[in-house]
Amino acid sequence: MFGPGTVAELPEIAGALGRRVLVVTGKDRIRHAGVIASLEQRGFQCTIFGVSGEPTVALVPEGAHVLRESSSDMVIAIGGGSAIDAGKAIAALGSNPSDVLEYLEIIGKGKPLDVLPLPFIAIPTTAGTGSEVTRNAVLGSPEHGVKASLRSPWMLPRVAIVDPDLTLALPPTITAYTGMDALTQLIEPYVSCRANPFTDALCRDGLRVVAGSLARAYANGRDAEARAGMSYASLLGGLALANAGLGVVHGFAAPVGGMFDAPHGAVCAAILPHGMHANIQALQARAPESAGLVRYAEIAAILTGQAGATPEDGVDRVSELVEKFDIPALRQYGIEARHFDELIEKAARSGSMKGNPLPLTHEELATVLTASV
Repeated sequence: MFGPGTVAELPEIAGALGRRVLVVTGKDRIRHAGVIASLEQRGFQCTIFGVSGEPTVALVPEGAHVLRESSSDMVIAIGGGSAIDAGKAIAALGSNPSDVLEYLEIIGKGKPLDVLPLPFIAIPTTAGTGSEVTRNAVLGSPEHGVKASLRSPWMLPRVAIVDPDLTLALPPTITAYTGMDALTQLIEPYVSCRANPFTDALCRDGLRVVAGSLARAYANGRDAEARAGMSYASLLGGLALANAGLGVVHGFAAPVGGMFDAPHGAVCAAILPHGMHANIQALQARAPESAGLVRYAEIAAILTGQAGATPEDGVDRVSELVEKFDIPALRQYGIEARHFDELIEKAARSGSMKGNPLPLTHEELATVLTASV
């Protein structure tokens, strides 16, 4: 469900699924008090589980325990991508009580879920991750220094309520970080080796909307039209990445986020222009007839408004946004050249890297990191 005011329909939607609710929120629970009150006033029994940061392999089993102890019928997550991913994973583990590593990719066994998760409703309050329409939850493992996905088609939210009004209070910094994540999740699926006509349509539409909405939402958070545009673009990005994959930017974002305390959207933003540049150079050198170069030119034309834009014009435009939004370089999180080999090794194993338009060499990946630091 999409549109301003749609969150008011939550009690009716949830009523078809039960009366006991585990509500997963971000660290600012008070911000969502009105939504929770709307449930309690309609007779729902709500148990609150707060997520102070990005979900981890330790946090999610705690939430699943609370879910079972409260005998909740469903999980409702309201917040940013962290809260939604946490809620998605908690709903899955609530009915699949084996160790989380049994199901986790990369660092676990990656086994399929044994039992259907409890019904899950996603209500995003940021415009960036698109997690409300994806079938995976990204969990951090500080012990392994990486993020990995818990993934199943059963984890797709039963209902997603995307109400742009819930994003009106976002501060400019969060608007920029999440908005650049949304932009990345429209660019990477569009140039992905797994792109298809359906995701192409989503990405083109989303890119046009971001081009007209992101800077406006950053400059004036109460611009309802721009906020609605970014919520819509984020939704399209989630649908696109779920069906066409991502690329080098998210390939690096997973290990960077696992090894360092760095916001996901800010990391994507810092890497995006350099990942684009590396891909364009690699395509020009090894696949000059590739459709990928045409697609990077199309991205540039949309972002700049210039029909004859070149692929590098798109890189320049993204770099301008990074500067405009004061996106920190990766060195601000403690990343140095001595970390590059480990980051490259982990990025090469990530599922996101499989969608890159072509494989990048170790040297090319090191160039991306060098430019991003």
